[in-house]
Amino acid sequence: MLSLKNSLAILRKTNALLEGHFVLSSGLHSPSYVQCAKLLSNPIKAHKICLSLSKKIKKKFKQIDLNHDLEVLMKWIDEEKPNYIINFAAQGMVAQSWKSPQDWYQTNVLAQVKLHDRLRELDFLDKYIHVTTPEVYGNTEGWIKENLFFSPSTPYAVSRAACDLHLMSFFKAYDFPVVFTRAANVYGPGQQLYRIIPRAILFSLTGKKLQLHGGGHSIRSFIHINDVAEATLKVALNGRLGETYHISTSTTLSIRDLIKKICTMTDVKFEKLVEETEERLGKDQSYLLETSKIRKELGWEDHIDLDKGLSDTLSWVVDNLATLDSLPLDYQHKP
Repeated sequence: MLSLKNSLAILRKTNALLEGHFVLSSGLHSPSYVQCAKLLSNPIKAHKICLSLSKKIKKKFKQIDLNHDLEVLMKWIDEEKPNYIINFAAQGMVAQSWKSPQDWYQTNVLAQVKLHDRLRELDFLDKYIHVTTPEVYGNTEGWIKENLFFSPSTPYAVSRAACDLHLMSFFKAYDFPVVFTRAANVYGPGQQLYRIIPRAILFSLTGKKLQLHGGGHSIRSFIHINDVAEATLKVALNGRLGETYHISTSTTLSIRDLIKKICTMTDVKFEKLVEETEERLGKDQSYLLETSKIRKELGWEDHIDLDKGLSDTLSWVVDNLATLDSLPLDYQHKP
């Protein structure tokens, strides 16, 4: 790995490092700013920096099972003493949650409660950002705000709603520093292949049949992972404790029309790609997230429209087609 001194030397030599006073898009102030385009214009030096960063990330990264390794996790947290914790951990997949709901309740409720009960005792924790889901609202009509009551319709949604309610009780009883985010349907390069966008792109390029449940008439809003990441950072830094922030675009379309867009991009006929099947149990036909709160309070805006985001994801699939086509295509449940 490069030392800090050597890394700075490379950034200065490529004119990528600006020094002064900068206000970042997150709202933070910084004495320095890295122009990535300047660095990437020199592939050899960019490779050295990126390789060094990846080694540092791997050295810090730990894979921990929340159901079984709580003590390992707490030891690591105590060593690192983070002021902010962002929890993306959850057992996902709505349809599969009907098959063994006890596993979803174990991971999304019991394991989380045990974690939070330990975290509330930490004096160095300033904010805990809990990444939850709009599935807790159930089937809705129109644009919904953060104060809508819960009406979950699947075991997955019930498990997430239960955890959210538990955290609110900790906030009220112990002043636990929780803030919630609920994002629309997230997508982008690197997403798991059992998710609708990368799956549809891969299947259209490899001649596989894509099952379209219920004809694909449910309405959704899709938001690029980069926009979600920026919103989550803003919530972490400036979100009010005990509050929930929706993260979504204002663009909506049916799953069916989404697949048609992908077919146009890949030059595949919709009828050739799609096999219509019955609707999934407990499928919510619509939940559209109103986002004036995060936009007004935290100054967040989404920047990547669906066409650009789909194009980015298509490029990622094309560039990694052989590898992706050899990977498992369906969700692998691990109790």
